[in-house]
Amino acid sequence: MEILIYRYGSICEPDIMEAFRQLGIDVVEETGQISRKDTSPAETVEAVSRLIKTHRFLFVFSVNFFPAVSETCRLLNVPYVCWTVDVPVMELFSPALENDTNRIFMFDRSQYEFFAPRNPGRIFHLPLATNVSRWNSVLAGARIPKADISFIGSLYNEKDPYSRIKNLPDYAKGYLDALMSSQSLIWGSYFLPGLIDDALLETLSPLVPDMHTPYCEGNKEAQRYLIANSFLGPHIAVNDRQRILSMLSGSFSLELYTLSDASGLPKASLHPKGAKTLTEMPLIFRGSRINMNITMRPIATGLSLRLFDVCGCGGFLMTNYQEELCELYEPGAEVEYYGSDEELMDKAAWYLEHDSEREKIARAGYERTAADHTYLKRISEMIRILNTAS
Repeated sequence: MEILIYRYGSICEPDIMEAFRQLGIDVVEETGQISRKDTSPAETVEAVSRLIKTHRFLFVFSVNFFPAVSETCRLLNVPYVCWTVDVPVMELFSPALENDTNRIFMFDRSQYEFFAPRNPGRIFHLPLATNVSRWNSVLAGARIPKADISFIGSLYNEKDPYSRIKNLPDYAKGYLDALMSSQSLIWGSYFLPGLIDDALLETLSPLVPDMHTPYCEGNKEAQRYLIANSFLGPHIAVNDRQRILSMLSGSFSLELYTLSDASGLPKASLHPKGAKTLTEMPLIFRGSRINMNITMRPIATGLSLRLFDVCGCGGFLMTNYQEELCELYEPGAEVEYYGSDEELMDKAAWYLEHDSEREKIARAGYERTAADHTYLKRISEMIRILNTAS
């Protein structure tokens, strides 16, 4: 049995390929886009079709959705399987989403519910995962750095397209700022997309070039999705992370690993080179008494990769509330969550004073992750769905 994986360099790809191989499925890789991000759709079609014509693949797979790969599979009558790991994935607005050879898995249930009606019976919900075995091998015998609270990740101030919109009318700016301020008070529900009306889209249209890309031009639904998820979402992330990390560093010892400009967080202990994902990050997760997760708002219900990685390294996780959290972990027993800034500060103080309770939760979170949330488990579930879906 053999599949083709169309790669673009996602951090998830090696772990997914390993899981397929553990299940006895050989993997052929098309890697052109890893080194050439400007690969054209025509070049993708040529590369994928050439491999399909010289092999007998069970299916073609990719992380996230590539319309050119989907179209190639449709023309050659080969199943195309993909698994989204990001929000937004604007390519999902391509007409290729409706191809009958598609089998699309989405990690965020909200994303799934939005797109599933466009190809009924061929789009599925599948949460993300981690590679516990790989983390164990990195951690074995390693020197573990100690910390009270750690945060690894972007502050998003270097990639905030909303802040770069010029000549936004005062009324529109006031309205959008008010929406984002309201959203910042609520975890577990992302309501912004439903509050972007046609008049606002008309105002933003000449100011936002991305509204005129092939997937958005003339499609108000796609434009509304773009504004909520690609423009407002990152800006809220800037505000969320600045606010939360400022509060934490003002009261506790905070280790901040980021490549972003952190000049607005002078009380944090800054590590400006960040943390290497495969070698340094697991050590930090294991050694930190509290590992912070602050989810991007466009991930409306699902769990980000960071959450599974923290637990898979045996770290204690403090995350914002997400609807799917209680389906995959037991809060207060395997992970801990906050629903407000006040709750976060109270729980951070409590867990820093109660080592045994915190360590018990970290162990239980690791055991749940190792048992239920590995890539091998997820890919096995994917194969089961593929074998039973029409």
